[in-house]
Amino acid sequence: MVFPRPEWEKFRERIGQLPMSAQWWKRIFLGNAMDVEMDTTGRVLVSPELRQAAGIAKDAILLGMGNHFELWDKATYDAQEAQAMQGEMPDVFKDFSF
Repeated sequence: MVFPRPEWEKFRERIGQLPMSAQWWKRIFLGNAMDVEMDTTGRVLVSPELRQAAGIAKDAILLGMGNHFELWDKATYDAQEAQAMQGEMPDVFKDFSF
C-alpha cells in the first residue's frame, strides 16, 4: 500500500489503536513503513526490501484505491484479476448501481 502523508497519518492512528492481540500486525504495518520521495521526473524508488515483500520482480502496476494506492507485481496482479473475473461478483455488489 502507498499512502499520501495525510492518509498515512489516519491509517497509522487506526493501526496504533488496535489491541495488544494485534501487536504483530501492528509491527508489520508500522515497522515496515518507509517515507519515499519522488525524483525530478516523478519516479519513486521502492526499496529492495519492499519490492521483495510485495513480490515485485520486474514490471509493476499502481492502482488508485480511493485514499491510497496499491503497488503490485504486474504478473501477480494479472493472475489475481483473471481469477477474480472467473468467479461471481460479491453479494455487496448485487444492489450496487454503476
